[in-house]
Amino acid sequence: MKFSVVIPLFNKARFVRGAVASALDQSLSPLEVIVVDDGSTDGGLALLGAWETDPRLRLVRQANRGVSAARNLGIALAQGDWIAFLDADDQWHSAFLATLAQAHRHCPQADLLATGFRWTQDTQVPMAPWAVPAKRGPVEVIDDLRRRWLRHSPLCTSSVAVRAARLRTMSPCFYEGESYGEDLDMWFRLADRAPVAAVDGAYTTVRGGVAGALSLAARRRMPPFLVRMREQALAGALPPQHRVSALWFVAQAQTTLAREALAKGQRREALGWLAQASRGWRLRRWWVTLALALFMPSPVADHWQRWRLRGVSNLERNAG
Repeated sequence: MKFSVVIPLFNKARFVRGAVASALDQSLSPLEVIVVDDGSTDGGLALLGAWETDPRLRLVRQANRGVSAARNLGIALAQGDWIAFLDADDQWHSAFLATLAQAHRHCPQADLLATGFRWTQDTQVPMAPWAVPAKRGPVEVIDDLRRRWLRHSPLCTSSVAVRAARLRTMSPCFYEGESYGEDLDMWFRLADRAPVAAVDGAYTTVRGGVAGALSLAARRRMPPFLVRMREQALAGALPPQHRVSALWFVAQAQTTLAREALAKGQRREALGWLAQASRGWRLRRWWVTLALALFMPSPVADHWQRWRLRGVSNLERNAG
């Protein structure tokens, strides 16, 4: 398998060398590592000179247009059969690409390959190494990624590779101008066309508690990818087997918005989000939130919400 690695870079000079080193130092060597500098002002690209003689490393600059545009440019330049994505402050285990190859052998029809990942608050450079199981975990074939995601996210942006031929049939690839959930949008659209093969085991380390991110509460509106998902499900534009889970996924996000509005004392807004949640009434979480909105004092609701979410929801930890 020929892997192209795309690393978007924007003002992460402190970490980018660790990311590039982890991509080049794979037991299954990548065909190329493409670093797309998105108008950084901290000189991060210049710090990669240690690898200037490595023919696998390609450095590209563009005016600041956002992470989606940087990833799209990397896709356009990639020459491999598979394109793996790595954020500039994250790192791979040295067995990451070899593990993706195992997933492909297990499920050759998959267009999206993935491993598990771990979070760290460690800001040390270089990042401390971490152990993975001596024997690779089982490969899970996922036919409904949205339903699987509601249980637990099996992948993140830095733990996936996509078949290049499939990516080039998608227009757009990553939606440009969006900074929240543009990666989730891509993974769900891919999963609507073919199964996902995910290996159990943390072969990627994601740095920081929240990848990217403004919270749903800070926006107080539905991210564009969720608006599209809901519209497509209601219009019958999604495959029939995925329409119900798409509406459930959106309803979960709307319920989260309702809970966060309630925690701020905005009962009317919370009830509005619950009213918009198509099929939300089928979810226990929706009914609990409705009871909170109707009967629980705001300070108590705020405390309960913070305890339940423990700082960040599963959706938010993987969007952006």
